Amino acid sequence: MPVPRRFDRRPPERDSTRTNERIRVPEVRLIDENGNQVGVMRTTEALRYAQERDLDLVEVAPEARPPVCRVLDYSKYKYEQAQKVKQARKHQQQITIREIKFRPKIAENDYKTKKGHVERFLRHKDKVKVTIMFRGREVTHPERGVMILDRLAEELSEVGVVEQRPLQDGRNMTMMLGPSKAVLSGEIAASEPAGDDANDNGVVAAERAPAADREPGSDGAAAAGGAPAPEDDPAQI
Repeated sequence: MPVPRRFDRRPPERDSTRTNERIRVPEVRLIDENGNQVGVMRTTEALRYAQERDLDLVEVAPEARPPVCRVLDYSKYKYEQAQKVKQARKHQQQITIREIKFRPKIAENDYKTKKGHVERFLRHKDKVKVTIMFRGREVTHPERGVMILDRLAEELSEVGVVEQRPLQDGRNMTMMLGPSKAVLSGEIAASEPAGDDANDNGVVAAERAPAADREPGSDGAAAAGGAPAPEDDPAQI
C-alpha cells in the first residue's frame, strides 16, 4: 500500500549528475560533441559553447581538477543508458532454486515420482536442492542417504550436474543439482520427461504383472487384467 503523500518524508529522487546551470565550479575541462578536447575554460564560456549548439553541458568527471564536462544531448544520453541497462537485464538468466525432500526409507514409487519432479525442474533450467531427512535412529546410517543421492545424480546425469556433493548438516543431508550444459544450451527441451504423467497406480500395476504369471487364477491375475478363476464365475454357481 503506497504511503500517503503528506506522511512521506523521503526526499524526492533527483538526478545526481550536474548539468548546465547546476555546474557551479569556476572552470572546467571541456570535451566537445565529437569527443575532442577543447581545453580548460571558464564554466560560463563552456555553457555558452553548449547552448550555441543547442546541447547540454554535462559534468562527467566531477572528481577531476578541474572537473571534466562534455557537450551532448543529455535527454538522449539518458535514454540510451536506460536502454542498455534494459538489454543487459533481458540477457541475464535468472536461476530459481527448488527443493525436494526425500526420506532414507522412501518407497520406490515415491522415489520415481520425486525424481520426475527433479527432472522437470532441471529441464526448466532451475537448480534443485535435494534434501534427505533423517528421523530418530536413521541418522546413524548416513550411507542410506548418500546411496539415494548418488543414485538420483546418476539417473539424471543427462539433464543435471552435481554442484555440491552430499553434505550432512545435523539430521539433514543435502545435495545441489544444476542444469547440465545440454539443457542450458537448448539441446534438451524443457518438455515433460517421458512417463512423468504416470500415476502411482500405473506403476504398482506394472510391478504386480509378473506375479500374475507365477500364479494364474490368483488375485494378482485379476489385478493385472486376467480372467477370473472358474470357481468365482457367477455362471458356474
